[in-house]
Amino acid sequence: MAHKFNPNNKKKLDNEWRRENLPPVETLEKLGLKPGDVFADIGCGIGYFTIPAAQMIGNNCAYALDTLSEMLAEVELRSTAAGVKNIEIVKTAELDLLIPDESVSFGLMVNVIHEIVDKNQFLEEISRIIKPGGKLAVIDWEKGETEMGPPIDHRFGKEELTAMLKEIDFECQETMKFTENFYGLVFSKK
Repeated sequence: MAHKFNPNNKKKLDNEWRRENLPPVETLEKLGLKPGDVFADIGCGIGYFTIPAAQMIGNNCAYALDTLSEMLAEVELRSTAAGVKNIEIVKTAELDLLIPDESVSFGLMVNVIHEIVDKNQFLEEISRIIKPGGKLAVIDWEKGETEMGPPIDHRFGKEELTAMLKEIDFECQETMKFTENFYGLVFSKK
């Protein structure tokens, strides 16, 4: 059974600790998000990265994708408060992202892969929405003891993820570390 985030803990998705460890704009810049990208935040939660990404990409679409209505309602509230109008909110199924094929130039997945039961099918679905030459950036918990995060046996290592994505024609272009808690990977779709 995969470790699922409890939406009752949504305050953990935007707090001082997270802003210190993963400041949204700086993190998106480090991952390579550019003006003109069509962005998808896969498992967007409360929109912590979606809203700044939408502001960074200009008038292009930023998809906020999540399976939980209460998270998407929070994205709606926050984006309205920020005056951001280029976010398309989509309630997805875990293995069906419900947006068009090859519609995204930059996909982001933060602390999501460890929650997914059928990782192969999930990654295939992500591949479906990303354009050839598009990027997929992944941030997840290091597979080791950290102060916060899911149990170690639920975490998914960067080597495993890189191998799975290589099988579906994604090439790892960059590996990075975000404090001792998180790894970052940037893939390009062939």
